[in-house]
Amino acid sequence: MESQVTQPGSASHNMLKGGRSSRRAFKDKAAEIGVTIGGTMVFVALLLIFFYLLYVIKPIFDSADVTPVNSVRYQHTEVATLMVGADEQNEVLYRVAVDGQVDFYAAADGSLMSTFTPPLPAGVSVTSAAVAAPNEQRFALGLSNGQALIVGIEFGLTYPNNKRLITPKLRYSSGDTPITIDENGSAINKLAFTYSSDKLTFAYQDASGVWRLSRVEGVENMMTEEVEWTLSSAVIADAPKNVAHQLMTPDQRQLMLQMDNKIFIYNIRDVDNVGLIQVIDAEKNKSKVNKMALLAGASSILVSYDSGVVTQYFQVNGHKGRLYKEIREFNELAPVAAIATEFYRKSFAVVSPEGELSLLYTTSERELFEQKFEIKNPGVMGFSPRSNGIVVEADNQLNLFAIENSHPEVSWSALWTKVWYEGYPEPQYVWQSTSGSDDFEAKLSLMPLVFGTLKAAFYAMLFAVPLSIAGAIYTAYFMSPKVRGIVKPTIEIMEALPTVILGFLAGLWLAPLVEEHLPGILVLLVLLPVSILASAFGWSRLPGKWKQRLPETYQELMLIPVICFIGWFSFAISPMIEVAFFDGNSRQFITNELGITFDQRNALVVGIAMGFAVIPNIFSIAEDAIFSVPRHLSNGSLALGATPWQTLTRVVLLTASPGIFSAIMIGLGRAVGETMIVLMATGNTAIMEWSVFEGMRTLAANIAVEMPESAIGSSHYRVLFLAAFVLFVFTFIFNTIAEVVRQRLRDRYSSL
Repeated sequence: MESQVTQPGSASHNMLKGGRSSRRAFKDKAAEIGVTIGGTMVFVALLLIFFYLLYVIKPIFDSADVTPVNSVRYQHTEVATLMVGADEQNEVLYRVAVDGQVDFYAAADGSLMSTFTPPLPAGVSVTSAAVAAPNEQRFALGLSNGQALIVGIEFGLTYPNNKRLITPKLRYSSGDTPITIDENGSAINKLAFTYSSDKLTFAYQDASGVWRLSRVEGVENMMTEEVEWTLSSAVIADAPKNVAHQLMTPDQRQLMLQMDNKIFIYNIRDVDNVGLIQVIDAEKNKSKVNKMALLAGASSILVSYDSGVVTQYFQVNGHKGRLYKEIREFNELAPVAAIATEFYRKSFAVVSPEGELSLLYTTSERELFEQKFEIKNPGVMGFSPRSNGIVVEADNQLNLFAIENSHPEVSWSALWTKVWYEGYPEPQYVWQSTSGSDDFEAKLSLMPLVFGTLKAAFYAMLFAVPLSIAGAIYTAYFMSPKVRGIVKPTIEIMEALPTVILGFLAGLWLAPLVEEHLPGILVLLVLLPVSILASAFGWSRLPGKWKQRLPETYQELMLIPVICFIGWFSFAISPMIEVAFFDGNSRQFITNELGITFDQRNALVVGIAMGFAVIPNIFSIAEDAIFSVPRHLSNGSLALGATPWQTLTRVVLLTASPGIFSAIMIGLGRAVGETMIVLMATGNTAIMEWSVFEGMRTLAANIAVEMPESAIGSSHYRVLFLAAFVLFVFTFIFNTIAEVVRQRLRDRYSSL
């Protein structure tokens, strides 16, 4: 019977081994849970970013909302209404009658707050009245004695006992004494006027039916420091007699007279040289023009028809000069009984005789709101100063409506299609979000920014991909391990270089260098690859004993003096090439002879600088993919008689293709999202030109530049978030494509 021999310490050894296994299993499980939680949190973070961007963006595509607030029955009903409006808080409504009487009413309860009657000379009556631009809240009365009185509406704001008190009042822009504008004392009929602090211009029809232009200019007396007013007047020759509407631009340069379906445009800059500029034929499908108004900024004319069509005209440069042209029309509206424009934005409202109110915006071509209300036979409309309310006069009542219309200038067509902006010769893609003018027409097309993003990424990848992929192939497959151990970490360290440093160097050093030595740069781009290939060919033809003198480990270092010499040579001959072929100035030659705009900070500079930022990403991933190809594949190919080049192209690269493609797509994603380099190395001009000598503006750079100055909640602010969303989608698409293609390549070549 065999005795069982138990080795001493075996039990404790097994217990220790079991304890280590359990701890290892616990660590593996904890690591698995940690990785799962981390990946889930990353996914959740992406979803939160996605939905937050949508949350900020959504309001810009919401329609407007108009709701009734109150109706106030006004007095003095026997006289027609000239204009209506409200204060900024929509707490006080006013009505101006054509005889000049102004009544102010409390919007809350409809009580009459005050009434003002203009101070007219004895025996003088009002024969005409006119309204200035909506933002001025000013009107003028033409009198029977050849004089005119200009009256403005103001609202004083005080806080007695910490309670807000709005006090309406009138201001007489030229004093409470009427101004003589007709020296013959003829009655002023069909008045149009414009006021500025030192100049007043009036156009009117006198008692005999003749149209006249009068201008009153003030000049400060140097001795008395008093303003002396001088009157100059002229007859508007060949003006139509039966004018239905007359308008004058606030800059006192143009007069518009509408008769039937024709609009006569006069140049009134110089009173002594008044002339007809253009006659607009507004005929449209046998419809009749029934209303005419100036859009905010007075660059566009809105013409409405009894058929319910509203047409926009503005001046466009052509071979015959700067003339008005029909730009766009809004149809499918109800017949227009009244039209009103906002103070500063390009919105306008129309109302039908049956009370159908529509709110529209010209630039985005959006019909923001349309609804029928219980208002009959409307006469005059007017927006409040903040455009958050509108007053409609109808049936002896002032009807106040609250308006929620925060982002009328944004639409899909305004963002992604060409838009014909005021003053532009044709529809264009334009990004110009701000201006010094309150009535600025916002230009929020994202196409120039998307184009600039793709352009910058294209030139960066054009520079980076050949260098990084070729370098990765040589480093992983041909380079000696000793040199590879130096080159690979050095290039990977480049990835840690802050892009703001690269952008700084590109903008302040590289851009002037390229401009000064442009011929040398172009020669360098040609000679450098040629010289490298020539050096490699020459090395291959050297006798074997010569090659043995240089250790094989350092053969690739032979290219360093070649590259340095070619760089020096290219810059040395740059001035001679410039004198010989470009008349001594390559920039002027490109601009004047070739007709190509040359910007110092251009796509060439961005391509080089951003290419250096992208190269480490592509090189590192591609080199790892090539180096990781199993050695038995390449050794087997070589053993079967294939050359090293055949083995590389038909075995190694095919096996490593998923990793190489992923490297390129990751580099593309990096280039698309790059901010600081394109911010500092381009002119940040939002143009759509593929020229390598012109700049661009990218989505990322635009966000970095404009986000700090945008008002929170404004259309500008939300469109910048939309740009961020587009950038987010771009990177998501690129990464998704990269992953799909990488997976397919791996499945295809995994059997090698």
